[in-house]
Amino acid sequence: MRSTLRTRTTPQAARSPQAARTARSAQAARATAAAVVAGALALALTACGGDDDKNSTGSGKETGGTSEPSVQLPNLKGQTLEVAAVWTGAEQKNFMKVMDEFEKRTGAEIGFVPTGNNTSTFLGTKIQGGKPPDVAFLPQVGVLHQFAEKGWVKPLGAEAQAQVDKNFSQGWKDLGAYKGKQYGAYVKAANKSLVWYNTANFEAAGLSDTPKTWKDFLSTAQTLSDAGSPAVSIGGADGWTLTDWFENVYLSQAGPEKYDQLAAHKIKWTDPSVKKALTTLAELWGKDELIAGGRKGALNTEFPKSVTQTFSGDTPAGMVFEGDFVTANINADTKAEVGTDAKVFSFPAVGDASPVVSGGDAAVILKDGEGAQALLTFLASTDAAEIWAAQGGFLSPSKTMDQATYKDAVTRQIAKALVEAGDDFRFDMSDQAPAAFGGTQGVGEWKDLQDFLSNPKDVAGTQQKLEADAAKAYADQ
Repeated sequence: MRSTLRTRTTPQAARSPQAARTARSAQAARATAAAVVAGALALALTACGGDDDKNSTGSGKETGGTSEPSVQLPNLKGQTLEVAAVWTGAEQKNFMKVMDEFEKRTGAEIGFVPTGNNTSTFLGTKIQGGKPPDVAFLPQVGVLHQFAEKGWVKPLGAEAQAQVDKNFSQGWKDLGAYKGKQYGAYVKAANKSLVWYNTANFEAAGLSDTPKTWKDFLSTAQTLSDAGSPAVSIGGADGWTLTDWFENVYLSQAGPEKYDQLAAHKIKWTDPSVKKALTTLAELWGKDELIAGGRKGALNTEFPKSVTQTFSGDTPAGMVFEGDFVTANINADTKAEVGTDAKVFSFPAVGDASPVVSGGDAAVILKDGEGAQALLTFLASTDAAEIWAAQGGFLSPSKTMDQATYKDAVTRQIAKALVEAGDDFRFDMSDQAPAAFGGTQGVGEWKDLQDFLSNPKDVAGTQQKLEADAAKAYADQ
């Protein structure tokens, strides 16, 4: 990330690695999800693939406040609120634009604390030490449930609840609820079933079409490699990117019913469907020549670098897989133009249809009070969503916001497909798991899939490790 980044961080904040990832969370919706969203997304991407709209916001909310506010906020002059989230770099900078508007309207001051990848551990330590931030963003719904069970998160007040009821579909509301109470607002979402590609590399390799199937994807990667480009950039140093690879292959190949069962650990990781998905992944991960830097290089590449090395440098890679939030890194850290130099296609169909895996960040209150409730009310409003959207690298599940505020046409169409899908989506599987298995750096699924990337021949051994780690984590929750 660029060193000129403006950061407002409280003095006691712990610095995290470059984590820049949009988050993930949990619980699957209906079984028709993937086909519905994939169809809408395919149409959207086809319609906007060549549109370069990088500098147009479509409204007056790039810095906030030129339109009539949709929500009234109290005078909080003299109050300081601390907000904790995983974001660093471009994602943090974009979020702080939203906080600027909250400060302007209320007189409060906002301090930001980056949590690092181990969000639940960081926050748990703060809470147990008696110094929790006022508001935090939880990247796993399993953590939200654990925190709610312990009484660590506070229910939303009437005004915040009203904004959630007004602006979000039932599926997104349910993700932030526990035992009949609303604890979180999923104000930041992600479509995690996208592959971004360097158009110059495709043209140099003579590729005029994007791959629709896994077989075509492997063929495209080989063509790029043969033409002299590193084919696929993988941010394997961040284990969450590898869980996303697995989830997309598994959802498309095994189907939504099996996906739901594995997500709830109702079937074991030693199931034949898992073997099939890992074997499929090994068709790519087992070929060093198709991976930028080979397997070793991928395991030393964090997510932000996986994006920048696709759209900058002397020998950029041809493709990088990850969600809509990739645009934040493209915009901030490369000279590539989204929609021109950087385009996108749906994750290829491994089975009958392309998968659609969603993720999100839930804003929750850890220290109740007028300021924290006001901040949740603002975050759940269309005002906050539109300011955030204007910065780029952001996707909202809000059904009422002005989608013209999105920074580029590609993101605008992805967001439209997400909203039009309503409650028909599948949520990130690893985030449905206890954090010890699906959301902690260096252990559980993150570590097991990193080991698999290192040795893709060991399918059976990987299954055994995944099942052992999952069984322990689910038993302990």
